[in-house]
Amino acid sequence: MDTMADKSLRGTRLGGQSLENEEGVEPAARTIAEYHCPRGHVTRIPFSVEAEVPALWECKCGEEALLVDGERPEVKPSKPARTHWDMLLERRSIADLEVLLDERLALLRAKTPTGHRRSA
Repeated sequence: MDTMADKSLRGTRLGGQSLENEEGVEPAARTIAEYHCPRGHVTRIPFSVEAEVPALWECKCGEEALLVDGERPEVKPSKPARTHWDMLLERRSIADLEVLLDERLALLRAKTPTGHRRSA
C-alpha cells in the first residue's frame, strides 16, 4: 500500500533546479550600458531596450560612475540636513534651554557620588 510519504516527489529539494524548460522562450531584448568611475573602474550593466538608462551608477568602490557617452545630470540644489540641534531650536528658545540645564545640573549636584540623593 502506498502511503502519503511514498507519493511525494523524490529527488527534489528546496532551492533546487526549476522543473520548467526554457525551450521556445525568447529573452527580452537588452542593451549593455557601460559606466566609468573616476578611479578607472569599468562597470557594464544589462538593461532592457525599453528601460531608461540612468546617467550615473554607483561603482563597486563607492564612487559615482558616469555612463559612457552620457551627459552628467544637472545637480539639483539640496537643503542642508537638519541636525538634532536645529530641531531642538524649533521647539525651545535658548532661554528655555538654559532654565532646563540649570534644573538638571541642580539635580545632579544634589546627588551623592553613589548616585543617591542627600537627605535634607
